[in-house]
Parts: sequence; structure tokens; C-alpha cells
Amino acid sequence: MRGRQATRPEVAGEAAARAAVTVAPVEPDLDAAAFFDVDNTMMRGASIYHFARGLATRGMFTSSDLFKFAVGQAVFRLRGNENPEHIAVARETALAFVAGTKVDDVVRLGEEIYDEVMADRIWGGTRALAQSHLDAGQRVWLVTATPIELARVIAQRLGLTGALGTVAETRDGVYTGRLVGDLLHGPAKAEAVRALARREGLDLTRCTAYSDSANDLPMLSLVGSAVAINPDSELREHARKHDWPIKDFRTGRKATMAALPIAAGVGALAGSVAAGVALRRLYRGR
Repeated sequence: MRGRQATRPEVAGEAAARAAVTVAPVEPDLDAAAFFDVDNTMMRGASIYHFARGLATRGMFTSSDLFKFAVGQAVFRLRGNENPEHIAVARETALAFVAGTKVDDVVRLGEEIYDEVMADRIWGGTRALAQSHLDAGQRVWLVTATPIELARVIAQRLGLTGALGTVAETRDGVYTGRLVGDLLHGPAKAEAVRALARREGLDLTRCTAYSDSANDLPMLSLVGSAVAINPDSELREHARKHDWPIKDFRTGRKATMAALPIAAGVGALAGSVAAGVALRRLYRGR
């Protein structure tokens, strides 16, 4: 107001505004993006397994259930996780349990369990890589076989652009027990990235992909730049032959490091089935 003496808070406010350092917003780089696998790349272990363990702490199933599923997945992993029959069994077994579960329940529990169990398992080095792309004005997506609802929770908690994940069919907010297509695994990840690039107008030659597993070679080979993160032996060898950067954020004894990819594999089906069992019980209990 003209003629009125400014109050002390107003003077302080004006002084603070004048002293503020203005940082120019990042200019968007809409042609380029980064794609990150989740299990053992962005997060230690398998996200769906951590989700299942979070359900276990809520008494939704027993540790004995989880152990049985883990043993079954160990056999699945060792006998060849690229075998289409094995993948089909994994898909059908998990979906048989999740049928009838409300999508909202998965999202709510995913948010709770991420904060309780998963947040501390994010690799700081990988998170920094993702942030570097965001700081450059690029969009960053997670690409994972984990159900899309859980993948979105992880992406949101990390401040990323979004996620590509396995899509389960729903009707009226409830899972039907069928997938839309197949698990987002191996070649399906590359197809998802290719489809997203078409939709978003991305130049894949300017994009970067990150993974720990040779299973993701179709996705890694699709983009202009590929980076091996905590790689399994096959991916490490491939990366060396093709001069791809290799970054290993794991610590501890070599035996522990070597076991991590297997542990992630053990979690994939075990977690899916165990989570399905727990959610099925939750739904029936209501």
C-alpha cells in the first residue's frame, strides 16, 4: 500500500527474494530417454519377491509357503529360464492365484511395502545414473517383468517418468487371471521399448538402456547406448566384446556377488506365486 511502511516480515521477504539464486529449468531433450531394468539393476534382488516378503510380515502367508515357492523357482532358474514352457508355467501359476484380486489392493500394498522394504534396497549408483538422465532433460522409464502396478509405484517413488511392466487383464477393477499378451520378459521388453518410442517420438539411437541380465540383450541391443549394471557372467562377456560400459555397485565377497543374479531369479516366480497366494487370501478374507 502506497505510503505504508513495510513490516519487518515484508522487508525480510523482499530481501530473501532478491538474494535468491535462480536456476534455469532444464531444457527438455524429447528425442532421448533412458530405460532401466529393475531387479538387480535398480534394486537389490527381485522386486516381486520383496513385495511377497512384505505381505508375509502382514501374516498373509507363511514362511514355509515362501520357501516352497523359492525352491520351485530355483529349479526353474537352473533348468533354463528362457524355456518357453517354463515361462508359461510361471505365468499360469501366478495368475491362477491372483485372479479375483482388486487392483487397488495391489497398488495400496505396493506403496506400503515399497516404503517399508524396498526403498533401502535401491542401488545408489544406479539411482544416480537415472538422475543424470533426468538432469539432462531426458525421460526415464523402468522396464520390468514385475506387474505394471508395482512397477509404477517404484517409478513414482524414485521420481522417474514412468514404467513398462507386465500387464494383467482386469475387469471392473479386478484381475481376471489372464495377461494382456505375455510376461514382459526378454524380447517382450524390446517390443515394449520400441512401441513406447513410436508413441513418444523417441530416437532409439539416442536412447540408453541399463540391465544386469543377458536376458535383456534384445532391449540393450535396440538402443544407441547400452550399459551393463551388476552384470551376470554372460552379459559381462557380451559387454566386454561390444565395448559397453560395465558398472558394478555390489559389495562384499565374490561369492555373494555371484549369487545375486540367481537370487533375483529365485525371487521372480517365487514372489509372483507367493504374492498371488497372499492377495488371494486377502481378497477372500474380505
